[in-house]
Amino acid sequence: MHWLYLGIAIIAEVIATSALKAAAGFTRPLPSALVIGGYAVAFYCLSLTLRTLPVGVAYAVWSGVGIVLVSLASWLLYRQTLDLPALAGIALIMAGVLVINLFSRSLPH
Repeated sequence: MHWLYLGIAIIAEVIATSALKAAAGFTRPLPSALVIGGYAVAFYCLSLTLRTLPVGVAYAVWSGVGIVLVSLASWLLYRQTLDLPALAGIALIMAGVLVINLFSRSLPH
């Protein structure tokens, strides 16, 4: 169940972060509501995840997957592109998330 909560937290955070640009400094009501609601759901679900997962592992997965998904969303929604060093950095972050998930003994089985 902790992975489901973490997945919901990640998706909610990606929606909230992606809506920040559209919120235009919280001057547009609908995107602003997405930001506030998305972060509320994200942090609530992350807190539920922490009942089982160590905080360092949960945060590493949350932030690592979030970086990739926010980068994808910004490319799709705002036509923002990344150069090769940025893509390489994101690939290294994802490699770290995979190492944690595949080899960490601190994860519950």
